[in-house]
Amino acid sequence: MFRRRVVVTGTAAVTALGCDLPDVWTGVCNGDSGVSLLQRFDCSGFRVRIGGEIRDFDAHAQMKIESKVVRRMDRFAQFAIVAADKAICQSGIDFSRLDPYRCGVLIGSGVGGLDEFENQHSLLFDRGPERVSAFMIPKIMINSASGNVSMHWGLRGPSSAVATACASGAQAIGNAYRMIQSGMADVMVTGGAEAPLTPMGISGFARMHTVSKRNEAPELASRPFDRDRDGFVMAEGAGVLLIEELESARKRGAEILAEVVGYGLTSDSTHMAVPAKTGAAAARTMQAALQDAQLNAEEVDYINAHGTGTPLGDRAESLAIQSVFAAQSGNVAVSSTKGQLGHLLGASGGVESAFCVRAIETQTAPPTVNLAAADDGCYLDFVQGAARDMPIRVTMKNSFAFGGHNACLIYAALN
Repeated sequence: MFRRRVVVTGTAAVTALGCDLPDVWTGVCNGDSGVSLLQRFDCSGFRVRIGGEIRDFDAHAQMKIESKVVRRMDRFAQFAIVAADKAICQSGIDFSRLDPYRCGVLIGSGVGGLDEFENQHSLLFDRGPERVSAFMIPKIMINSASGNVSMHWGLRGPSSAVATACASGAQAIGNAYRMIQSGMADVMVTGGAEAPLTPMGISGFARMHTVSKRNEAPELASRPFDRDRDGFVMAEGAGVLLIEELESARKRGAEILAEVVGYGLTSDSTHMAVPAKTGAAAARTMQAALQDAQLNAEEVDYINAHGTGTPLGDRAESLAIQSVFAAQSGNVAVSSTKGQLGHLLGASGGVESAFCVRAIETQTAPPTVNLAAADDGCYLDFVQGAARDMPIRVTMKNSFAFGGHNACLIYAALN
């Protein structure tokens, strides 16, 4: 069956290291840390007091959107619309010249409008049910990110959301890729957004014992694949790509940054919060993406790993990569950029996909920071110490999530 080719013409990342992707990428490659003590609320009595927090974020100032419109969006949707604006601007696309029914939006999130939910919950019990905002429901819905982006640019094609925990952003991109590939749309604004740094968010993950408690040294807390890792560091932000059909992009003279060539999905089907120890389903996901891309494992130059810093997750992913790449597993550069930014949950696949594209553009593999000694079972080339200049034509992005959701994307330089 004929499948249309899909390319990336715009990328954006809103993170604790900044809101402009070139600056964020420089910080990531330099090993800078966006993890710090939280300041959005008083967390002095909390077991976990650190995160990848975006300071002084102002959506109105970032893109001149009306203040009243901003107030009707939860923080995660504000991140999404700012990232979408930056990706659209980079792409140079003019939606007024296109059929709006051929342009869509697909943005994922793991927890959606948690900030608004907590604020309105407090209002309900402090001041009564009549003081709950009429905008609460539209603000907390996970699809509010896609909805607001669609409305702002008048995009009337496919518009939906994905909620598969930490795989949300990657799965959103993969599903958007399929929509263009199959002819359902020509252009998609896609990625992930998350704003989980709230009292309930922090305390809930802390009670699960999945997050790092290194409050005294925030910049050293996120330690993917390291022998002394003790969990991930929660973070907020958004990552968005502008993807479109190849001939459409060529027709308008767009700069093509990379091509989306492969996508795979599986489920562990074992536990809601614990990954399968062998990494068998994760390996199958990568194999499915490679098969979709019609590539062999040895053709992959760089893997941006899920690598959250949890003892079980990192080991399972390492085993999966070793299974798929076999004798070549020591020859592919692997890194997790969560050491610099923390774990953006449902937004991570979007942000890290932007990094995969950036790696192809700059021919640079970013480092895995805070990795002093790799844990037993983690036998890969983790790009330790510093970023590595190297030939990069094909990159792989892994995203594995609570619920056993596994997603893998493959990007390649256009040939």
